[in-house]
Amino acid sequence: MKQIIGIAVAAFFFVSCNQQKDYQTIIHNPGLYSRTVYELNTVVMGNNFNPVVASRNYAYAAIAGYEVIAAGAPNQYQSLAGQLKGLKSVPGPEAGKEIDFPYAALLAYCKVGEAVTFPEGSMQLYVDSLKKMAKDHGMPKAMLANSEAYAQAVGNAILAWSKGDNYAQTRSGEKYTVIDSPGRWVPTPPMYAQAAEPHWMEIRTMVLDSASQFRPVHPPKFDIKDKNSEYYRNVMMIKQAVDSLNDEQKHIAAFWDDNPFKMNVSGHVMFSTKKFSPPGHWMSITGIAAQTAKADFATAVCAFAKTSIALFDAFIHCWDAKYLYNTVRPETVINKYFDPNWRPYLQTPAFPEYTCGHSTISSAAAEALTSVFGDHLAYTDSTELEFGIANRSYKSFRDAAEENNWARFYGGLHYHNSCIVSTKYGKMVGDLIVDRLKMKK
Repeated sequence: MKQIIGIAVAAFFFVSCNQQKDYQTIIHNPGLYSRTVYELNTVVMGNNFNPVVASRNYAYAAIAGYEVIAAGAPNQYQSLAGQLKGLKSVPGPEAGKEIDFPYAALLAYCKVGEAVTFPEGSMQLYVDSLKKMAKDHGMPKAMLANSEAYAQAVGNAILAWSKGDNYAQTRSGEKYTVIDSPGRWVPTPPMYAQAAEPHWMEIRTMVLDSASQFRPVHPPKFDIKDKNSEYYRNVMMIKQAVDSLNDEQKHIAAFWDDNPFKMNVSGHVMFSTKKFSPPGHWMSITGIAAQTAKADFATAVCAFAKTSIALFDAFIHCWDAKYLYNTVRPETVINKYFDPNWRPYLQTPAFPEYTCGHSTISSAAAEALTSVFGDHLAYTDSTELEFGIANRSYKSFRDAAEENNWARFYGGLHYHNSCIVSTKYGKMVGDLIVDRLKMKK
């Protein structure tokens, strides 16, 4: 994403302050909003937030930005107040006060993005640069003050709403109980980390009726003795696939790895490397899509909000299944019963196998993006280029989600059955969100 939108925005972002009265050209550029999302993405990555927590950060920030835009264009966009659980109202702009709504949307996004999970000040330098940009390019003083005040009001309202989602309470929830019984998840090498977010299904959904609304069917019964059992066949399928990956399959797996904190082991040396998390990758795709489609500012803001809501609810749905079934990872099974030296192509995440988070959230996000940009927007995803992984191109968002589905299998992290089921149920989540949310009039 950095390569796609960064260069395009740089001309606006760093132009000489000698140019005056062109603030609309600068501030209303949809690429600047995508650049702002990217800025939050880098902060999320730098602070090691796991994917489910990251989805919460993106969602509340994007909703704040959207609510500002909806208030500024009430004939085109509808507020999410009354549509999202617990969001009863959002302050409207004060009559008679001139507001630059795109500028206010940028500031509201930053305010909420920083405050939801981060310590104060993590985006302050970036916010200061936005304010300086608006001032240097001629935004009237009164409009500056009015816009900043409105961003503050909307941001405060969204933050107050966010505090009712049970996030704080889950921080003190009991840890996952590790029981080494056949078929049950246990920590995996090299980190042997505790299970991540075992209480995430307790987070308030935004659109879904509950975390269990689309509860997936039970996974295949654990059975490694019967070679004709579905479970045994799935184990052999993933082992054989990882043992014979070709270069294209390795590229697909690595491209969609999105491991926000990989522990690398070289002899006695251990070090970590970071990438954008799965929801961060889809935020990047949203920015790329907006630029590819030549979307205006409001459309871009709408796309980020709808996609982030889909990601948020899809994670809650998925985590409900993960900690209901507590299924063991392929790595553990193969090491214990077949080959103690076998390793997946990618590093196994620290939570149960079924269902697949990547497949679930990707299919949900694909439906959200398709509802905004259509099913035939071909694009090139450059998200991973800054991490040394070559670009990949797709015919549509659904095409990308389908490839992501295979990526988790090639990576050796999820059984093929898990990926198929997860894609199906993730699409259900996405479809429901698209059907229920009334955004563009």
